[in-house]
Amino acid sequence: MTMPTDFNYIRYLTAKKSVDDRALNRHVLEALAQAVRPRQKQGPVTVLEVGCGIGTMVERLWDWEILTHADYTAIDVLPENIAEAQNRLPAYAQAQGLLVAAGGEGGFTAESSHRFLKVTLEAIDFYDFASREAGRFAGDVLVAHAFLDLVDLDRALPRLLALLKPGGLFYFTLNFDGATIFLPPLDPDLDSRMEELYHGTMDDRRINERPSGSSRTGRLLFTALPRFGGRLVAAGSSDWVVFPGPEGYPGDEAYFLHYIVRTVENALRGHPLLPDEALTDWTAWRHKQIEQTKQVYIAHQLDFFGIKEG
Repeated sequence: MTMPTDFNYIRYLTAKKSVDDRALNRHVLEALAQAVRPRQKQGPVTVLEVGCGIGTMVERLWDWEILTHADYTAIDVLPENIAEAQNRLPAYAQAQGLLVAAGGEGGFTAESSHRFLKVTLEAIDFYDFASREAGRFAGDVLVAHAFLDLVDLDRALPRLLALLKPGGLFYFTLNFDGATIFLPPLDPDLDSRMEELYHGTMDDRRINERPSGSSRTGRLLFTALPRFGGRLVAAGSSDWVVFPGPEGYPGDEAYFLHYIVRTVENALRGHPLLPDEALTDWTAWRHKQIEQTKQVYIAHQLDFFGIKEG
């Protein structure tokens, strides 16, 4: 696949679904499944997902039969993501042979003879949602997928766990933890320096003058979760590993790789410690590797499952 002339975030989220599917830690997922399945025998569990993107986690938890009876609220700060989810998810449910009916405010219900799913979708900032729903919303399951490494844990975790019932379950997945690897190497010294500077942009990120994210969120969660009332039950690695097989990259994963390279370029363009010429050469070479189906990409991440104390 040649380098795209334009980059589309919705397509990136679609392309990375297969990457995420492979990456998710099965031990952690099974711990979630064993805990949540019995709870659904008494009726639908209430699920909240923050940073839901285009709804791929809804599909995944349904496909993998983690959810059988659920009332699922999914929020994302980007209206275009929610609009895509509002189109994508009902079509997905219909393709599964489910009976689909429209719900309020762009949501829907989907059911079969033995399974039921109600989905509510809303474009809203997580902090605004947490403030609005404080003392009103109490979920059985809380999902944050590829989200916590974009926020300040000390600010976000207490607000997240406040939306969960005592004894409720949390499933926090794809939390970045300090390794971005492109192979084959271009220049080992340059590659190492770029990785360091790229991670530094995560550590220095500010939104509305507040810290927002970390390049070591995964390891930080081991100590942060207990401080805010989260009892950890299972954890494990969920690395992104993308490489070309005999028939090239699976699905649309070449596009995913091009988008990742562009993300690194955008983060580092104009960095005072990296000459623009070096970045331009590195970026061109990485895109060429993808076109030639020679690039391997690895990102180290961690998944967590646990229970809210109290």
